[in-house]
Amino acid sequence: MLKANPFHLKQVTLLDGPFKEAMDRDAAYLKNLEPDRLLHMFRVTASLPSDAQPYGGWESPEGELRGHSLGHYLSACALMYVSSGDGAFKERVDYIVSVLGECQEALPSQGYNEGFLSAYPEEFFDKVDRRWSVWAPYYTLHKILAGLLDAYELCNNDQALVILEKMADWLYARTGRLTSEQMQISLLNEPGGITETLASLYGITDKPEHLELLKRFNDDVLLGMMAREEDYMDRMHANTQVPKATGAALQYEVTGDETSRKIATFFWERVALARSYAIGGHSDDELFFPVDRFGQHLSTLSAETCNTYNMLKLTRHLFSWEPSALTMDFYERGLFNHILGSQDPETGMMTYFVSHKPGHLKLYSTPEDSFWCCAGTGIENHAKYGDTIYYHTDDALYVNLFIASELTWPEKGVTLRQETDFPNEDTTRLRVSCDKPTSLALKIRYPYWAEGMTISVNGEAVAIDSQPSSYVTLEREWQDGDEIVVTLPMELHLQALPGEPDIVAFMYGPIVLVGALGTDDLPDPYLHDYHVRLAPLNFQPTPGVPVLKGNDAELLAKTKPVAGKSLTFATEGLGKPSDVELIPFYQLHHQRYTIYWQREV
Repeated sequence: MLKANPFHLKQVTLLDGPFKEAMDRDAAYLKNLEPDRLLHMFRVTASLPSDAQPYGGWESPEGELRGHSLGHYLSACALMYVSSGDGAFKERVDYIVSVLGECQEALPSQGYNEGFLSAYPEEFFDKVDRRWSVWAPYYTLHKILAGLLDAYELCNNDQALVILEKMADWLYARTGRLTSEQMQISLLNEPGGITETLASLYGITDKPEHLELLKRFNDDVLLGMMAREEDYMDRMHANTQVPKATGAALQYEVTGDETSRKIATFFWERVALARSYAIGGHSDDELFFPVDRFGQHLSTLSAETCNTYNMLKLTRHLFSWEPSALTMDFYERGLFNHILGSQDPETGMMTYFVSHKPGHLKLYSTPEDSFWCCAGTGIENHAKYGDTIYYHTDDALYVNLFIASELTWPEKGVTLRQETDFPNEDTTRLRVSCDKPTSLALKIRYPYWAEGMTISVNGEAVAIDSQPSSYVTLEREWQDGDEIVVTLPMELHLQALPGEPDIVAFMYGPIVLVGALGTDDLPDPYLHDYHVRLAPLNFQPTPGVPVLKGNDAELLAKTKPVAGKSLTFATEGLGKPSDVELIPFYQLHHQRYTIYWQREV
């Protein structure tokens, strides 16, 4: 079923570079958060004492999503523990799980059903059943379930699985009283990625009731549409749908159901290849829109960050089934541009939407008064950068991403160290250390953007028969100290907005370059608003942005590298009323920018 497998995060160590810096900032923020403050409403709901000051924003005691960030935090700490080896994160995971266990045990004495566990009352789910107004209790429940699953799988916390199974038993009993029609109607209230976790739970327990519970949460509308290879997703809430596709992917992996694989594959193709912006993100105002109307959707509410978090998770499943440079090309684009560019380097805070409105700016969360969905996925994003750099089969090693890192593969007695300053340089060096000569197929991604890629082994050039967007296979007996040097030519190229040939973005290799438009009249970029979509900064007027004059060839010929500035370009005689400087999107913070340019031929 799986043709390639990821390595465990503990086997991959990030080396110095932008990804390691982002992970370190995230680790510092995770340590600054106080578990008892995140646990406060769990204790209050269970009538257990708590004198902690609750956090604000979506975690405020009045908020109906309260508790979701605790689930993200559990996942992030578990991921950070295996990524960094820092035992302080495991201590936090173990502490939180123990408190959640106490809350679960205490809740029945407050009139709640056995196994229930949340930071809000059980009646929220009654509201879902009755179609009364309530903000996504199943969504929040999923985050708690997912955090417990990560605590079990990544931190070997057995109590987490016990709590998780009790919650599943409660959920099985609760949903068992609903008809199929009632259950489908309940899924109109955003269920998050609950099918992902239920599929994983079934993979662990092999209990028939867990499989039945998983199937109850399958959305017949979306999954049926995808099974028929029909895309009627316009105006659908985008991030409600992506986790359903990932749930289908996991359902295929634990049951072998080919229809589930077809669903996940078609969904990925439609979103990744047809509905995405240059940075890898998608949606506007949280909704899918017609693919022929991208020009109407360059707004301040585009590219919700947790959508890309979820699309990258889905991409990993497709790659495992059929290792493909096409899927990994998309993964690289989303990771290097949207995800890496979503973290504020000054504070470690995260973006929610990534504005595509020309002349706008990145807006970030605050440490104690935001806790949006994208802040929750954000603290996970920067804790798991090592999870896709390398994949393997029994006799092959895939090098998917060019990120400074070291892989340890004890089953083969092999260590692979990747030294690179990519994308600031076009070269990556792979050094092999092995206990004894080892036969292994090393598969190096030949990206779509790197035509003319060269590879040498111990100074000798290797003939490359492969084409861009494929893998180059080096099959030999590797010796300790062997060195592979990969040169990845990067060229400036244009990416037109889908359906809009005269609205273009600049790219250099896989890196989206944006116009750095300065800091004039720049407001405070930190959103303190509870309702992010309605925040005044989203509707602030933006200054005029230059128009570029020229066809594709002229735009490329008259955009030149700036001497002494890595990955920086400047237009020469193209801009009206002025020329512009272009820098990587992931590096641009605290100034106005433009991703897409209107050009006049």
